[in-house]
Amino acid sequence: MSGKLFVVGTPIGNLSDFSPRAIQTLSEADFIAAEDTRVTLKLLNKFNISTPMISYHKYNAKERGEEIVRRIENGENCAIVTDAGMPCISDPGEPLVKLCAEKGITVCVVPGPTAFASAVAVSGLPTGRFTFEGFLSVNKKERREHLLSLQKEVRTMVFYEAPHKLSAALKDMYENFGDRNVAIVRELTKIHEEVIRTTLSQACEQYADNHLKGEIVLVVEGTKEIPAEDMTLDYAVSVAKQLAEKGCSLSDAAKSSAKLTGFKKSDIYKNLID
Repeated sequence: MSGKLFVVGTPIGNLSDFSPRAIQTLSEADFIAAEDTRVTLKLLNKFNISTPMISYHKYNAKERGEEIVRRIENGENCAIVTDAGMPCISDPGEPLVKLCAEKGITVCVVPGPTAFASAVAVSGLPTGRFTFEGFLSVNKKERREHLLSLQKEVRTMVFYEAPHKLSAALKDMYENFGDRNVAIVRELTKIHEEVIRTTLSQACEQYADNHLKGEIVLVVEGTKEIPAEDMTLDYAVSVAKQLAEKGCSLSDAAKSSAKLTGFKKSDIYKNLID
């Protein structure tokens, strides 16, 4: 009889957030697939869990995933965990769940703390609808294209960011979104938890030196929907001018405005240079 895969959420900072069900699941599993066994060992020791572990991360996901599935098909139960939060959410796990689904293996979830949902809840920005965008690419071109695709997004947007890349991320957001409200949420559930509610322009100035430390979630206000009667070529040109004044080339400014307004890039560019 085939076993099961349990997707188990772990604390994102405060160990008191570890649920009794999660402790029981890890204790009763035949083995644990951990992103970093050294990190998970500290958690297991804290709760006197002695279940054996194997490593499962993005660099060994294919071969280790096949091994895990074979063991589950032979009757073992596996619990997958990451260093913090929910597996599969900007963390390893998605390929393993997909593989189990393809093989007809039962996948159960044991929910735990999630940084993006917690950050939205305390951001002070609209929570009715939001989009989780994960980490921005370290590649500047890919990062800009990602942000360009979100210029018309009216929902609250949520991003994960590393502290050493915060300044660049804020600058790129300001250039692509204009000035918006933003909540910089860091070190959730930890001793130095902080929610900084500000604007993109102010954040660019204040955090240009990347002095903020810890795990960071950026919650950014969506764009205001533009009434159809206001969506004119003159408006599109004015958007492009604002982007150009912030350092974009005229070509990039026209391209960004075209994506936002629906007008042709060539028409916007021609008006910009006239």
